[in-house]
Amino acid sequence: MAIIINLDVMLAKRKMSVTELSQRVGITMANLSILKNDKAKAIRFSTLEAICTALDCQPGDILEYRADAHH
Repeated sequence: MAIIINLDVMLAKRKMSVTELSQRVGITMANLSILKNDKAKAIRFSTLEAICTALDCQPGDILEYRADAHH
């Protein structure tokens, strides 16, 4: 898949732990881990919105398209 999820980058920029984000967004650590490790096949807009709210960022800060990505 050519969509890359840069959640770990935004967490580092905001100095926030996965645990804290999980609590703020209301999704499980397991689901956040799937997103963070680029294993997700989809993401709900409501989840993306909650993550953007918690991290004070735009969807484009988390999602990236790379034509040459080989997953």
